[in-house]
Amino acid sequence: MAQVEATTERIVAADAETVFDALADYSGTRAKVLSEQFSEYEVREGGDGEGTLVHWKLQATSKRIRDCLLEVSEPTDGELVEKDRNSSMVTTWRVTPAGEGKSRVVVTSVWNGAGGIGGFFEKTFAPKGLARIYDAVLDKLATEVEK
Repeated sequence: MAQVEATTERIVAADAETVFDALADYSGTRAKVLSEQFSEYEVREGGDGEGTLVHWKLQATSKRIRDCLLEVSEPTDGELVEKDRNSSMVTTWRVTPAGEGKSRVVVTSVWNGAGGIGGFFEKTFAPKGLARIYDAVLDKLATEVEK
């Protein structure tokens, strides 16, 4: 099993604290900024950053739907880590200042990919597909915090 990684980033015209707080607000903002690939969104514990337990289904392709139950931690300032209890997937959101009134948001997901030919295709195509999904989330996040 090879590790698969998908990364995307965006500069947002809002300060890092505002952007981070929006991302960490699972009981409010986060649900608003998810793209149509996410469904059955539900906060099960907490709702604000560290200690949150959140559920959603992620439809990566027409046939591939992941049932995700994510534990949220904040290991360092400006960083949210979502560990899926149902798989090896870990998604890390990093928010850092990027000049006056701007911030850089980098989202990276890693997971243990399949072996064999299926693993080859997963490693080749899944990162691009997941990056497109997270690009849409970052677009909606920017729209939300740049108001």
